[in-house]
Amino acid sequence: MAVRQPRLSKEEHARCGTEIYDQQVRPKIEVGNHGKIVAIDVDTGDFEVADQTLLAAERLLARRPGAQIWCVRIGHRGVHRFGLRPIAAGEP
Repeated sequence: MAVRQPRLSKEEHARCGTEIYDQQVRPKIEVGNHGKIVAIDVDTGDFEVADQTLLAAERLLARRPGAQIWCVRIGHRGVHRFGLRPIAAGEP
């Protein structure tokens, strides 16, 4: 199996993934999918939604073998939460 190499810096990858999610993907999938994972190819904007990160990524890679994947939990700021502190109302 060939190892995929990143084509963007971590910062650029995150910026592209967040931008694609906010502008193109979120309006199509947010309703009814809260808490699920979306895997986005930052090169093409293609995406897959699943209950688990690995499943979403595998589905996307099946269609786009060279995908540069950015994952987001729908309705949340990130995929996983660390710590026990709940997010306060109005906090970014």
